[in-house]
Amino acid sequence: MVGGQFWAAYVPCESQHLNAVQLTLEQVDLIKRLIEKYSQHLQFAASSREILEAHGRGRIASLIGVEGGHSLGSSLAVLRTLYQLGVRYLTLTHTCNTPWAKSSSVEDDDEDGGGLTAFGETVVKEMNRLGMLIDLSHTARATMRDALRVSKAPLIFSHSSAFAICNSSRNVPDDILKQLADNGGLVMVTFYNYFVKCGPQASVSDVAEHIYYIRNLIGVDYIGVGGDFDGINKTPRGLEDVSKYPELFAELLRSGKWDVLELKKVAGLNLLRVLTQVERVRDDLRTAGITPLEEYLPDSPDTIGNCALDINSVQRVTEV
Repeated sequence: MVGGQFWAAYVPCESQHLNAVQLTLEQVDLIKRLIEKYSQHLQFAASSREILEAHGRGRIASLIGVEGGHSLGSSLAVLRTLYQLGVRYLTLTHTCNTPWAKSSSVEDDDEDGGGLTAFGETVVKEMNRLGMLIDLSHTARATMRDALRVSKAPLIFSHSSAFAICNSSRNVPDDILKQLADNGGLVMVTFYNYFVKCGPQASVSDVAEHIYYIRNLIGVDYIGVGGDFDGINKTPRGLEDVSKYPELFAELLRSGKWDVLELKKVAGLNLLRVLTQVERVRDDLRTAGITPLEEYLPDSPDTIGNCALDINSVQRVTEV
């Protein structure tokens, strides 16, 4: 049985600098209405405590993530609003660069400098302050390194696998995996055939190979499962849908190299640990008196051009 999941509020990169923010809000609204409609099975969760409460009631803990920084419209106020609406992770990029972060789909590596601009680093810091998970799937390696350097909280890869086994830019190289372990973060191994075997065919044992590899490199405490069933059109044999999750854990158990506690960590305890640590960093920053960051990104297509109003140029009527 699935005990918890993230619903992805995803909007296409083609909406960037246009109506990405509106479309994202509509996705969040839809997700919350679906959770409410099927409340006999689903329960909205926005914290580690609420995940456990949902489990205690026999319901699937339903969290919300936003997949792509273009959904922010380069606005920290939008980021804060999404958090207030219950969003608990943000993928810094999707398949497009934002004005403040590089994507793996656009930039293969670090040829022209860092992955995060100064504003991008501020986004990371504000996510730390809010208690929002920072997701590095889809990001360029330079973005990964910058985020790992800046963040005070553990980071996640919500749906990526091991680059050493399949050299897709969507997977995580060994040096980043080691930094992720030092950070206390999590790589959630994904199931898309082209990220598992770099080809159209894959099997449940191939997914297990990625999990073995990552455990041998950095340890079991930093591994999770990120099937990405809502976003892929090819799945490994034996992992065709969420009902087949037990097959993956049976595959691992059959090897004789895993105990039950280790499998529980991969199945969800590691994610609970990371979320709890992110919440602890939030609470520490609040205790330290850290206030919302106010940085503004000038000269961005999100704030200038035909699709944006320069609010400072509007003459206001102060008296009637």
